[in-house]
Amino acid sequence: MGWNKNRDKLHEAAFSSVKAISKNKGLTSSNGLSQRPPIEKNIVIPSPPRSSKDLNKWRGESDFQAFWHLFHKKRKNIPLTLPARMIFNELEISRVEILGSDKYMGSKRNISEYLNHKSSNMDDKKSFNTLAYGANLWLKNIANFRLNEESINIVKIFKDKYDIDDSLKSLSVKLIENIENQKEFEKLSIQFLQKIKLIDDIPEEDEDIDPNKSPGSTNEIDDNEIEMQSNSDETSEDDIKDLQTEIDIDTEESPENIDDTSIQEEIETLLYSKNEFINNNKKDYSIYTTNFDEIIEAKDLVTSEESIRLRNQLDNLIKPHIATIGKLANRLQRLLLAKQNTSWNFNLEEGILDNARLHRVIANPGYPLSFKEETENNFKDTVVSLLIDNSGSMRGRSISLAAICTDIIGSTLERCQVKTEILGFTTKNWKGGDSKKLWIINGNQSNPGRLNDIRHIIYKSADNSWRRSRKFFGAMLREGLLKENVDGEALAWSHERLMKRPEERKILIVISDGAPVDDSTLSANREDFLDNHLKEIILKIENDSPVELQAIGIGHDVTKYYKNALTINRAEDLGEVLLGELTKLFKD
Repeated sequence: MGWNKNRDKLHEAAFSSVKAISKNKGLTSSNGLSQRPPIEKNIVIPSPPRSSKDLNKWRGESDFQAFWHLFHKKRKNIPLTLPARMIFNELEISRVEILGSDKYMGSKRNISEYLNHKSSNMDDKKSFNTLAYGANLWLKNIANFRLNEESINIVKIFKDKYDIDDSLKSLSVKLIENIENQKEFEKLSIQFLQKIKLIDDIPEEDEDIDPNKSPGSTNEIDDNEIEMQSNSDETSEDDIKDLQTEIDIDTEESPENIDDTSIQEEIETLLYSKNEFINNNKKDYSIYTTNFDEIIEAKDLVTSEESIRLRNQLDNLIKPHIATIGKLANRLQRLLLAKQNTSWNFNLEEGILDNARLHRVIANPGYPLSFKEETENNFKDTVVSLLIDNSGSMRGRSISLAAICTDIIGSTLERCQVKTEILGFTTKNWKGGDSKKLWIINGNQSNPGRLNDIRHIIYKSADNSWRRSRKFFGAMLREGLLKENVDGEALAWSHERLMKRPEERKILIVISDGAPVDDSTLSANREDFLDNHLKEIILKIENDSPVELQAIGIGHDVTKYYKNALTINRAEDLGEVLLGELTKLFKD
């Protein structure tokens, strides 16, 4: 097929089509995973498929974004809870897709195939992410889209969960009738959320509240967010090759060659009864059970083929910034090497003869000989740990930006011979897992404590080489990985790992987008349960630990929690901000 030989041109054509359909020439474009709903003023389209049978569903993803930018108008914000917000967003996405499909011939088939493909890749059919998506499919089914059996099954799960029966038929008809009127459609969507008991009262529109800024939002970064330009004029092929050589890219080495750390030691660290940073104040924070918690290496999250595909996807995101990264990395490298170099004391009475000053003795035989002595440098042996928030609110742009940050910091420090480890944290399930089931079986006691099965991920241990580990960083972009986040325990876990290291200086950098969110825990405990615990852990580390704590907020100000924090909103800010901050850290 001709398009298969010119996939780059096909990609450019897709971007051009989205701009043309949306009637917005100011849209920027980038490769990667698209987000629902899309970031304003930006199009994200994945690489074209290699098989013609996948072409329609790939087009469906770009059609959806074109219709969003064409038919969705930014309106006053309505304060909603996270579950209500996710369903509200999916209903609006469905509205623009139905509108666009009525106007543009052929797009209905594309979007149907795109939705059906997405349905088949939903790992947990009963997760809230799937339930929210079911709202989209429910409206599509009413609008006579061609949904396959898996999509219809998700619609059934959604209807059963919220008891959607014939009594809501008139409301669903009104939603379809008002598909062209966004304001009226939003009012009807709020009524729908009220009917299925996700909200109590119909909220008033509030201009000052932005739901996209709320913890756990699926659309964290707004107009001033990242604009990842896939076609960077300043990046030359030579720059890319040079940097790839320096960071020693290797995607062909087998996972069997990796020097695994002892998982048993990690499990012992996870026994929170022994962890003073978690159990220092048991009356304020508790854990229902740790029996279902998990520490897993990134290589066990993905297949060999998947790791290569996701790594290539991450490389495409990094590519526009390689030239800048290389220059700034060299600046930091010179600083670190200068601090590591030894120095000399001159004009001493004993030591090593200073040949450079022998001319004074020849000119004046009475002049005493000059000696020099090498002095020890004061550069401390250092280890840096990067802890990445792998929660659902990081989906899309945020996790892409976090992955780029990780690669930039890790590769730079590795070149400077600074030990680096990369860790991640999330949960195994949405809205609780086996922990919550056990709690229900045992009688739903009040204030049970943390009530989800946490998952801590080791992308790279400090003793493993960067070259062998980096191929698995793309696992951060894996669909279905990002769920909920218990930040306090993850911070305590990464801190304990650092404290076991022999290096004299220890630095912990947290990359996150805001507050801890775990629906099952927060619904069974105080609403500030996780928040207070995170603040307590941070306070203990900042005041009582030799570990230096630094936070990077991804499109979100995290100074509410961390004393030393910076925020990154745009991709082009990455190089300068990160390397500037690292330079400050290592100047101390």
